[in-house]
Amino acid sequence: MLSTKEVIISQAGTPIARIVPIGGQSSPRIPGLDKGKVIIAPDFDAPLPENILNDFLNPADERE
Repeated sequence: MLSTKEVIISQAGTPIARIVPIGGQSSPRIPGLDKGKVIIAPDFDAPLPENILNDFLNPADERE
């Protein structure tokens, strides 16, 4: 069983974060509730342009 207490994370005696339990259960998902609110472009799964693809394959961190 998980504890229901909060945890304070500190650095050099100064609190920097607080971890608390998630409150209550969320409501069940209802299919179709957001129908019409999201639009997916017809070319969603088309290949990426070469310049964008290169940024994924060769991130700036590796270029140095």
